[in-house]
Amino acid sequence: MNNQPSTINNQLIQAVEKADSSQGLIDTVKDLAAAQIEDAIPMLITVLGYNNPGAAVAAVDGLVLLGETAVLPLLEKLDGYNYGARAWAIRALAGIGDPRGLDLLLDSAVNDFSFSVRRGAARGLGFIDWEKLSEAEVFDAQQRVFLTLLQVSQDPEWVVRYAAVVGLHGLAKAVEVSAPKWLEDILTRFEEIIDTDTTLAVSARAQMAIADLR
Repeated sequence: MNNQPSTINNQLIQAVEKADSSQGLIDTVKDLAAAQIEDAIPMLITVLGYNNPGAAVAAVDGLVLLGETAVLPLLEKLDGYNYGARAWAIRALAGIGDPRGLDLLLDSAVNDFSFSVRRGAARGLGFIDWEKLSEAEVFDAQQRVFLTLLQVSQDPEWVVRYAAVVGLHGLAKAVEVSAPKWLEDILTRFEEIIDTDTTLAVSARAQMAIADLR
């Protein structure tokens, strides 16, 4: 990661600001993301609010590459009004997996009105970097994730339920040794989903998780 400001870094940031076409914005954001410079974080977060999915994907990729240095800026600048920007920010936090984003992911998975935000949060809950928490903190945090994902697996939107299955699968992999009871509870929930969920994609994803875990 390049932490030193330079003329080249400034030029990369300015190129994004000056982009005059949709493709031009995507290309300049990709260049900025690939540079992995901390000074780029505010601009990458700003891009999340643009109506340009290609540029937003590139910005998310760049923020994930920057890792934990991007977590606090993402949390501080989360857009409460632009649900599109919020969804992309949640996706970045989920990709980083830093536990400092856990409370936001838990709340967003259940309470956000946007299904794209709930979907991103639910998936991200399965891929928290638990090693960044103390042993005393891990149990409580994983229990909160477990209970939240059980609830979200009943979301009215099938894409959110699908993401909850992905999240539960990730959590199951993390607790299969430390908390075998949770693993069995997750497997039981997957079996319920297979029996009751009316969306084939969701039940198929639960079947795939069971096959992997057993």
